[in-house]
Amino acid sequence: MTETPNREAPGAHASAGPDWNGLAERFGTPTYVYDGDWLAANLRSLRAALHPALEVFYSLKANPNRGVYQVLHAAGARAEVSSLAELRLVLDAGTDPADIVFLGPGKSGEEIDACVAAGIYAVVCESFAELRAIEAAAAARGVRQRVLLRVNPALSIAGSRLTMGGKPRQFGIDEAAVLAAGPELAGLRHADVAGVHVYLGTRILDAEVVVKNTAYILDLAERVAEATGIRLDAVDIGGGLGAAYFDNEHDLDIAALAKDLNPLLDRFAAAHPGTRLLMESGRHLTALGGTYLMRVRYTKQSMGEQFAVADGGTHHHMAAVGIGSFVKRNFPLALLSRAPEPGEEPGPWNIAGPLCTPNDTIAKNALLPALRPGDLVGVLRSGAYGPSASPVYFLSHGHPAEVVLRHGRAYLVRRRDTVEDVLGRQSTHPDLGRDEPLE
Repeated sequence: MTETPNREAPGAHASAGPDWNGLAERFGTPTYVYDGDWLAANLRSLRAALHPALEVFYSLKANPNRGVYQVLHAAGARAEVSSLAELRLVLDAGTDPADIVFLGPGKSGEEIDACVAAGIYAVVCESFAELRAIEAAAAARGVRQRVLLRVNPALSIAGSRLTMGGKPRQFGIDEAAVLAAGPELAGLRHADVAGVHVYLGTRILDAEVVVKNTAYILDLAERVAEATGIRLDAVDIGGGLGAAYFDNEHDLDIAALAKDLNPLLDRFAAAHPGTRLLMESGRHLTALGGTYLMRVRYTKQSMGEQFAVADGGTHHHMAAVGIGSFVKRNFPLALLSRAPEPGEEPGPWNIAGPLCTPNDTIAKNALLPALRPGDLVGVLRSGAYGPSASPVYFLSHGHPAEVVLRHGRAYLVRRRDTVEDVLGRQSTHPDLGRDEPLE
């Protein structure tokens, strides 16, 4: 029987899930709490539903915490990384280099050399200049390094919250340029171009869009191979599987996705039995498994509206600001420290943080029970693009703590920054305080 995770965010009710009061007392607030059991079950459920030839690569950019990756790697995830630190993290976790790909439009020479030295499966190349840099790095070590060409496709398919293809982009090489690249590719001896990567969009909640994207990518891969003569060791179909955050959004129906995607992959796998099929997933694997736990410090009224000022804010959870949206929409929230009073009707609350900016508003007019100082409030579905995508050093507050729950135990997987941590990397020079220059 396939293990199926509950699609409701873990801990959505104070009466269910973790001992939030105990976690807050032990680890303090604000703290990110990740449900490791849910993360593992969610990955296994996705892998069981999709075609067995499709390998799931976890996109560490979504949540690069070591503990989170440890759980997902043990559950069968490969690794998609985009920095030297992410590469080091997955190698330290025991990831087989054959299960690592490295993406990014501006790789440094140090990053490229580290990929070649580690012998990772593929460097995803995003420009012809970068291809020459990979050729030089592999030549210096006397090896061949597999490369997947990232193609910026000539079209985009509607349905993504953020479209990544079909427009001028810093990502990848334009489709027409790739199709005409045969002579340039043929002259390479150490950069072994042997596959393609295409990423058409992100935060996709419609199964039909994923299927259409994949059909286009598989066809494009065949056209690239025919036009350029490269092998198809691998085709990376991107991913972009979304998570529902806001009202009137619904989580991606994985059963519906599998129904139409699997036959498509089956036909391609039959025609190309030696080709690895890669799918990247970050947000879909982690978003619902995380809660940002805050404690209310003060409550007040201002011009008829109710405010709760918490110890957490947008410096830890920038996604909750709704960057890029014309209308502010709230992530789901819950009062986690206690049950509402009997018969109490929820009312509108503005949840603000400790920052000196009006933008530090986690939620506006969110329906919650009457809040009071000391209450614990959770921003649910916060397992992806949390502290690592936020300005954690704004006002010098520093990074929050992060905790993974696994098999009934809580593990601190990142300690909270202290004042010494925040200031310790800064340097003081006595001469900077002199009004007169040195003789």
